[in-house]
Amino acid sequence: MKFNALTGMVAAFVALVGAAGYLLVQDPAHRAKGVAEQSSKPVAGADFAKPAAQPTASPAAKPRDERFVIKRILPITGPIKYGEWHWDETGVPADGPLVMTVDLDARVLSVFRGGYEIGATAVLLGTTEKPTPLGKFPVIWKKADHYSSTYDGAPMPFTHRLTNDGVAIHGTKVEKGYASHGCIGVPNDFGRKLFAVTKVGDVVYITRGKRIGKGDSLVGG
Repeated sequence: MKFNALTGMVAAFVALVGAAGYLLVQDPAHRAKGVAEQSSKPVAGADFAKPAAQPTASPAAKPRDERFVIKRILPITGPIKYGEWHWDETGVPADGPLVMTVDLDARVLSVFRGGYEIGATAVLLGTTEKPTPLGKFPVIWKKADHYSSTYDGAPMPFTHRLTNDGVAIHGTKVEKGYASHGCIGVPNDFGRKLFAVTKVGDVVYITRGKRIGKGDSLVGG
């Protein structure tokens, strides 16, 4: 009986040691897997902070080209009358870009060089049936002694052609009650001065009622 009891105690001890050994030599990969599975499960009720939104950089404003910013307006008193014109290049750089503007409401053409207004005149414009177009027009070609091939050879001195269908700036008799077939008519003496300072490619902006002044850009930028 004593032997059997001792034998049973030894057997129980061996079994206990064997179980402990199994726990000690268990595959580490299995343990790592168990930890990974536990850590991958969200904790109920946990408050996870959302990543802060990153500020979005706004595009940089395009700098204005100072050559087209208006720096001087001719000191003209009152509205310009038909046949009246003004020209003054005093103190104006000779190498600035030349831009012409035409306001159909005011019936005035202005000439700017490097942002300085050097000329202004009242103009003749087209009729309702043949209106002067709005828009941006480069000078396509120019000719000092030109005659119309459409209107019975009418003289069009100091022509600056703006469109392929015949719209142009040219010299003419500018008087109240007269109109054109869409062209912009300027006094002949003004046309002569204009012709001397322009070149092919210079731009004409034709608008209706747009007001610009010192500090504004002639090209809208």
